[in-house]
Amino acid sequence: MAKRSVVPFGPQHPVLPEPIHLDLVLEDETVIDVVPSIGFVHRGLESLVKTKDYNEFEYVAERVCGICSFGHGNGYAEAVEKIMGIEVPRRAKYLRTIWLEMNRIHSHLLWCGLMADAFGFENLFYQCWRIREKILDMAELTTGGRVIYSTNMVGGVRRDITPEMGRAILSTLDFIEKELVPIRRTFLSDYSVQERTRGVGVLTKEQAHDLGCCGPFARASGINCDMRLLGYDAYGELEVEPITATEGDNYARCKVRLDELFQSISLLRQALEKIPEGDISVPVKGNPDGDAFVRLEQPRGEAVYYVEGVGDKFINRFRVRTPTFANLAGLCETIKGAKYADVPLLIVTIDPCISCTER
Repeated sequence: MAKRSVVPFGPQHPVLPEPIHLDLVLEDETVIDVVPSIGFVHRGLESLVKTKDYNEFEYVAERVCGICSFGHGNGYAEAVEKIMGIEVPRRAKYLRTIWLEMNRIHSHLLWCGLMADAFGFENLFYQCWRIREKILDMAELTTGGRVIYSTNMVGGVRRDITPEMGRAILSTLDFIEKELVPIRRTFLSDYSVQERTRGVGVLTKEQAHDLGCCGPFARASGINCDMRLLGYDAYGELEVEPITATEGDNYARCKVRLDELFQSISLLRQALEKIPEGDISVPVKGNPDGDAFVRLEQPRGEAVYYVEGVGDKFINRFRVRTPTFANLAGLCETIKGAKYADVPLLIVTIDPCISCTER
């Protein structure tokens, strides 16, 4: 009879920078059950609504997560705007879309590097992060920040993108697109990489649906879900088609994210071509009184924002349902039946963000 043991995984692990904690039930080298433990990190960000007025809280919302910071600030701003009935200028909507897609590119390239590092391909790791520096340069050029942009505000955005900046972005996109071709080929065709990805950690379409998974993790299992189809910001005026795969394994999750990089490049080109002239913000008067939900597509998947105002300058409640939280149940399902050595790789494939999940 196989020996059964419980092995704690995390919150510190040499492969994973995220403080995720799982209790793995093993029979020899096979995982037969997984028990996640949530709560190692607690920053109390949501309670800061009591000390920051609704305009100041924009900066707090952005810091829910560093990697997908712009999306968090955008979701919060749109929720407040929905409560107050504020119509944001079209140019501001396009600018938000441009920065959201730049954010997606840098997040996915960061993930590609971490994935390469997890299966021991150090050169591939460095190459992914070298390319990522170029999109961070464009973020710095247009916002002044490389990771946290601080350009969102209730009523629009603080900064504009000049024609010269637009040309610089397009030139950088040409470079990134060219450099991504061998990266994609290595991830999807290299024999040693496929040994760690094909058929590993399969999550069926039915499992992904029933467990409420989202983002590239769900789309890799064949679920056609992408909040950008709702048409928020400028997405309603751009050509957006969710990228899916059917295998539901590590390989499919790599393929979806790699193809989304090319999709984001296409969306940026469309947005820069169609961006209208005009104002980038509108005056905001009064205080939010009411509540609103907003859903948007973060790099890791669907994020849900709830904001409640009671008529004064302080928000009464702010809540976020992050994609990592939604994908934890699916992650546990992929780990069951896997070999212990594949666990770090499987965790990386949901692109975990524990600071998002444990605010």
